[in-house]
Amino acid sequence: MHAGVAIQYVAVGIAVAASGVYVLNSRWPAGVRKLRVACAVPLVRQSRPQWMRKVGVWIAPAVKPADGCGSCDGCSSH
Repeated sequence: MHAGVAIQYVAVGIAVAASGVYVLNSRWPAGVRKLRVACAVPLVRQSRPQWMRKVGVWIAPAVKPADGCGSCDGCSSH
């Protein structure tokens, strides 16, 4: 196989994976959040190396606010 064809296959694979992640995140955000938490929790334990904990923090979703609906950073209706 020629190098150009291999690069083309890699580029198409990356595009398909990126579009799949986008669709999952836009259509199933709660499931994606649960999956990210499930992947991040084992990585952030104190017994893990520092680099692994950093990867876990990077994977973990942002913390949701405890009060309000959680769809914005601040709400003037309170």
